[in-house]
Amino acid sequence: MSRKKDGKLGRAEYEQAMGPLELELNDMARWLQQTGRRLVVVVEGRDTAGKGGVISAIASTLNPRQCRTVALPKPSDREKTQWYFQRHVAHLPAAGEIALFDRSWYNRAGVEPVMGFCTAQETAAFLKQAPVFEKLLVDDGILLFKYWLTVDQAQQEARFAERQQDPLKRWKLSPIDVQARAKYADYGQARDRMLKATHTRHAPWTLVDFNDQRRGRLTLIRDLLDRLPNHAVPETLVDLPPLGHKPLRETFAGPLRPIPLQR
Repeated sequence: MSRKKDGKLGRAEYEQAMGPLELELNDMARWLQQTGRRLVVVVEGRDTAGKGGVISAIASTLNPRQCRTVALPKPSDREKTQWYFQRHVAHLPAAGEIALFDRSWYNRAGVEPVMGFCTAQETAAFLKQAPVFEKLLVDDGILLFKYWLTVDQAQQEARFAERQQDPLKRWKLSPIDVQARAKYADYGQARDRMLKATHTRHAPWTLVDFNDQRRGRLTLIRDLLDRLPNHAVPETLVDLPPLGHKPLRETFAGPLRPIPLQR
């Protein structure tokens, strides 16, 4: 694969490499449907690491009824009184489904303690309960994969600046992100504590370098596919018999009319 001047993977090379992976992701989706297995992928990392991008890369060619992205907003006042994992449980997959968590229950180990949104006691309780919670998921047959996307602070700063300058990306830059810029080291300490407490045999963490986001996406997807059981399932093609008549134009009765095409 060729590199750009900055050493990162170019778009053309990335798209060429993604093609076979997208086909294999669809093989995986058919395998899940045929076997009834359930897949959960947790994607965590610092702000700007590329969580949304790699989740979109996984889901882009899959049936959205089968593959769902879970990106929960901050909890409501009622949810704050529930068992911490309760609102996440509602988004776990049923047979044949995929749930991609863009952030997850691990907010309680990262952004919440660093930004003062929870107490030290709540974080400690989470770190004790998370391995137990995940063991229950795995024991029930869920395929659980956890990825941490690594990114250096210089790269993070460059991405913050890009978001500020690009009107189509400014929505990604929140007041919390601005405050978090000064807490890079604090996030690192929270990450290390989280990894130490929740890297288990039944639910290990996998670290992926996302300083080059395109290369990181390819690496993560390849790792995910390689760690699944053999998922080659013959594809059932749908036959399209001839119409038997001349194709009809779409017409409308009454006052309804389509708007003119843009010139």
